[in-house]
Amino acid sequence: MAHSSDRSRRSILIAGTALVGAAALPAIAAEIGLAPAANLLAAVRKWLDALDQERRQAASFRWDGSEWRRWNYFGVGGYIKPGLRLEQMSAAQKESAWAALAAIWSPTGLAKARNVMLLQDILAQSGNGTGQRSSERFSFSVFGSPAETGAWGLRFEGHHMTQSVAVRDNRIVSVTPFSFSALPNRVKSGQHAGLNTLKAEEGLARRLFADLTPALQARSRIGDSTPYNILSYAGRERANAQKVGVAASALSAAQRDLLWQLIETYTVEHLPGALTTAQRARVRAGDRDAVHFAWYGPNTPEKAFGYRLIGDSFVIEMASVDPEAQHLHTIYNDLDNVLGRTA
Repeated sequence: MAHSSDRSRRSILIAGTALVGAAALPAIAAEIGLAPAANLLAAVRKWLDALDQERRQAASFRWDGSEWRRWNYFGVGGYIKPGLRLEQMSAAQKESAWAALAAIWSPTGLAKARNVMLLQDILAQSGNGTGQRSSERFSFSVFGSPAETGAWGLRFEGHHMTQSVAVRDNRIVSVTPFSFSALPNRVKSGQHAGLNTLKAEEGLARRLFADLTPALQARSRIGDSTPYNILSYAGRERANAQKVGVAASALSAAQRDLLWQLIETYTVEHLPGALTTAQRARVRAGDRDAVHFAWYGPNTPEKAFGYRLIGDSFVIEMASVDPEAQHLHTIYNDLDNVLGRTA
């Protein structure tokens, strides 16, 4: 079991400075990395090679510049995010783009991503954001030059979705910030009635809170109402790492199992192969007894609620943006390695 001193030792390991032209790159996590990036590198290169100069320019950004740090899946600016959107690509380019995502997402992750995207069409068809929302209004961005050496990044982002992946020396070193969010989380009518995009993210948390004794519920509840939004947004990824709520050490074995099912829904479930194994080890490397579960609001079906999961190396949040818990925002941040950086 690793303690805070172990985390400190990990955090001060720096990979050194790589150069792109005359510009020095900030230090990247020096750990060997989560998994090989060879498949991702090949897929991203193939996609870039399929783009004409104008599209490639739209998709390309400087490594670790302002755009890299300014991730944002909120619905501002007409739902258009920086980068090259699927709706701007040819059919072949879209196929290559999805192949790149298959290098970082499992079939489960790909399916959930498509559901998040589908919800944009469902909303537009209902009159909410018609002409602005689209399942293809999601952008690919490449940061730096994808290569076997040095650092670079990939982002896929749109309304209610963000995924950033940082790579150094052909190893994936970071897979956060990450979010699948939803509106409406539960589709109640029409062709897609019954679709429940964040079923596990909501259901497991409600089950865990309901299973706590009244005393533990009181300890876990840190607010009578939910925050309007997540707290750990861009620039504040580490700002809400204080361990509040109830510690895992106070839970029964069955409750701890629920807790970890919930954590892995955010941190592991959407990842493939070797990345799954490495990410599970990374998330579980801290003091597991010191992971905290914090709850906001009541635990009533279809009523607003929220929660936070705080470990030595991660913060996970869910917040209801509406009174009926249909508009749910989530985030997972790796505290030791924000956007591939240790500082």
